Amino acid sequence: MTAETPDDVSSARALQEVVLVIGASSGIGRATAVQFAGRGASLVLVARSAATLADAAADCRRAGATAVECVPADVLDPAAVQAAVDRATTTFGRLDVVVHAATVMAYGRIEDVQPDVFERVVDTAVLGTFNVFRAVLPVLRAQRRGHVVVVSSLLASITAPTMGAYVTAKWGQLGLVRTLQQELRELPDVHVSAVAPGGVTTPIYDQAATVLGNTGHPPPPVYTPERVARAIVSRIDTPRRLKQSGFLNPLIIAGFRLFPPVFDTLVGPLLKVFGMARDSVPPTTGNVFAPVPEKESTRGTYWGI
Repeated sequence: MTAETPDDVSSARALQEVVLVIGASSGIGRATAVQFAGRGASLVLVARSAATLADAAADCRRAGATAVECVPADVLDPAAVQAAVDRATTTFGRLDVVVHAATVMAYGRIEDVQPDVFERVVDTAVLGTFNVFRAVLPVLRAQRRGHVVVVSSLLASITAPTMGAYVTAKWGQLGLVRTLQQELRELPDVHVSAVAPGGVTTPIYDQAATVLGNTGHPPPPVYTPERVARAIVSRIDTPRRLKQSGFLNPLIIAGFRLFPPVFDTLVGPLLKVFGMARDSVPPTTGNVFAPVPEKESTRGTYWGI
């Protein structure tokens, strides 16, 4: 008899995975869904756009998913989030992994961003994550096992001018994640991890709200969504409270914490040079209030490693 290798064991376990991916129609969420599909998982995909969600489902089927269910929903609708969780447990009998990647972004100085845009960006991250937790926690507590992975950001640990809405959103979201990690300590087989990318070539920059007169782009080093997706999938075998996905992230965070005057002097000019496009666009709310299906895809327009 041939001994099983660790890869054999991991593959066998993956074939039994039931995975709920929220924010699955585009970017990191879509790449993560495809990564799990390649492991043979059964998937429930959630996003606001039914059309691009169907495209993502097709990608997952081609990658080898055992089964794929689609649930169009907004994370700010708690009943819709609950319906997605119910679809997973009703269809597949349980829920093993939840990946929460839904987010929106806005550019502009604090006094220039429209209040409703600021509120929506923050609510999508904070209230949306709260709604996800509220829906999945009873299932995971009843099972006494399972994994939740939240896609955080480098901007959950630092600040940057003209990105106040997104910074506030991600700092609040990470606070919620860390609190839940503490509240679940009595359940050693229920894990909550956060993965924090730096610059990633996803469509979020082209879809962001902006009042700056130009769009943003991912600052270097720029990673592909697939690379971040691999880090997310890895958390299932090695849970972490917070995993930085970007080799410069720890250095940038150290600069922010240890040398604030230097950081504050440099961050604005560096962002203008390395994080802003040289285009010209009118003020837009982007996809903050509604999806923009024609701009949704796994990768954005910038090259990544």
